[in-house]
Amino acid sequence: MSIHAALHHVTEYQYDRPVKLGPQVVRLRPAPHCRSHILSYSLKIEPEGHFINWQQDPYANYQARLVFHEPTTHFKVTVDLVTEMAVYNPFDFFLEPDAENYPFTYSSDLKKELRPYLGRMRNATLNKYFRTIDRSEMRTIDFLVKLNQQVQSDINYTIRMEPGVQTPDETLDLRSGSCRDSAWLMVNLLRLCGLASRFVSGYLIQLKPDVKALDGPSGTEVDFTDLHAWCEVYLPGAGWIGLDPTSGLFAGEGHIPVACTPEPSGAAPIEGGVDECEVEFTHTMEVTRIYESPRVTKPYTEEQWQDILDLGNKVDKELQDGDVRLTMGGEPTFVSINGRDEREWNVDALGPTKRAYATDLVDKLRKEYGDGGFLHFGQGKWYPGEQLPRWALSIYWRADGNPIWSNPALFANESSPIQYTSKDADKFIHTLSRNLGLADKFIEPAYEDVFYYLWRESKLPVNVDPFKSNLEDEMERTRLKRVFTQKLDSVIGYVLPIEASHGQSYLDTQWKTGPWLYRDDRLYLLPGDSPMGYRLPLDSLPWANKADYPYLIEEDPFAPRAPLPSSAPILRQYQNVGREVLTLPLVAIPLLARAPSGANHKKCVSLNVKSLLLGLPELHYALKHAIQCVLTDLKQKLSTAGKMVRSMSSCHHWHVLRITLISCMR
Repeated sequence: MSIHAALHHVTEYQYDRPVKLGPQVVRLRPAPHCRSHILSYSLKIEPEGHFINWQQDPYANYQARLVFHEPTTHFKVTVDLVTEMAVYNPFDFFLEPDAENYPFTYSSDLKKELRPYLGRMRNATLNKYFRTIDRSEMRTIDFLVKLNQQVQSDINYTIRMEPGVQTPDETLDLRSGSCRDSAWLMVNLLRLCGLASRFVSGYLIQLKPDVKALDGPSGTEVDFTDLHAWCEVYLPGAGWIGLDPTSGLFAGEGHIPVACTPEPSGAAPIEGGVDECEVEFTHTMEVTRIYESPRVTKPYTEEQWQDILDLGNKVDKELQDGDVRLTMGGEPTFVSINGRDEREWNVDALGPTKRAYATDLVDKLRKEYGDGGFLHFGQGKWYPGEQLPRWALSIYWRADGNPIWSNPALFANESSPIQYTSKDADKFIHTLSRNLGLADKFIEPAYEDVFYYLWRESKLPVNVDPFKSNLEDEMERTRLKRVFTQKLDSVIGYVLPIEASHGQSYLDTQWKTGPWLYRDDRLYLLPGDSPMGYRLPLDSLPWANKADYPYLIEEDPFAPRAPLPSSAPILRQYQNVGREVLTLPLVAIPLLARAPSGANHKKCVSLNVKSLLLGLPELHYALKHAIQCVLTDLKQKLSTAGKMVRSMSSCHHWHVLRITLISCMR
């Protein structure tokens, strides 16, 4: 996607009498190494009675040598060119291994070839400023960026109409200068640093951005072009690289070099002699967009959009006529504008700020789109080679506006963590059990597998202490330190097996519970870092053959479904529940699959201790309201984990919005 920009540049001299012009040299043709693609170029000279000879100077710059045979009262140079303003990465180059870090030295042969660009100017003020430059060892690119920005920060830009270029000392004493003054100062600083550099004269084209920048300056408010000056530094492996000390940036697609020379005098746009006379000078420049390809930041025209909509409507009609049903998903990627180059926004799954930004974003999205919805922070994509899945932050809400979760203040705020104890978790699970009309005797405390971690400790090298975190595997260090610090006999959480027992209709539902069977004297969790609901010892449950296994068969997501019941009766039901109630008929959601019977396949509510991390068996409407009431009574907050029922996201009665924390390779 690119923009074709037409540049029109006119330079005209009007003389008060007919004069003879000596040979004139015009340096206004894009240089051979210009990175922007020049689509067309023309040079028009007036008066027409002249001879033109195109040449290349000793530094390979194009120049037109003009010879006029007759006296004239005017001299006019008109340049028209069209350039393709395709964005390119100014850092898209490689360096030789010996030049990747500064300081470095050129090879003897290369130094001979670069001799004209290595001449050093020794002045008091320049030398004093040179000593302020950080020349400690660092990446060469970092050094150039730092120096370029230092000059831009220290030298104020001013429009200066006087001819010629200030000396570096003059520019430093005034702390101001035009673009040519800053460029010449930069050339001399680079040479003092041992880097070959040259002065560049050329065109600068700046186009108004389609959208304003979120951070930093947005640039020009109108399309703009002018003559400009900057410098280039020679880097082994990359060649000549442009630096613009006026802006503090590397040269981009808008920098069009026309003359690159060791001294500014050799880069004058127009040079030549003329008889003594009075002269009137005029100079005009303008840039025009002659072609713009469609791009993300600038929409199509209204006519183009209407054509797209008409075509879409035609396709929709054909799909409907053929009874074709489609689904579509999308994953927009969000990158923080602060620290966008940090590892967490490029290669790492998590980082210091990513989870916090995601939590803030999901909360704002819930308020905007899913008010009354349920927040679920569970596990998402699991990439090959990674020990754990990525986090997935989801919002579930009803399409008809009925609330699933009426009090969002009951969700724990990760920015203000609350440290609950085993007593808090015990109180919560027993209160919930009583409010569901279930017996407390089937609540099971869960523990880390003491035998595994003792075995794991016995396999550590003799000089490794799990408390000092000196294992190579960072996650293993954290895991062992956490387990040994909290003690192996500590309760990790509680498990409550439950099953929804339906009667003749879904309005006649009761909860059932039963024992969780396991071989050991305690319920030991599988080793790992995931919430305990993911680490339950399911393999120890009683065996059932395939013929007796009560499989869950999901409904067709496109099948018609009855409207969901109102949430008001369920909410009132739990608001009136007393703590001593033993049994209570509950309302279930019709679209949920029934939990299979049999103690070996029971669903369970698992509750981690420290953060009241609740692992829910499924998005059970009535259970959500029961939990809200318990949290309100006990003045507690919770976070959720676990895998949500997939049918929730495929039914038109529900809306689902999910944020997955992944790396963003750019």
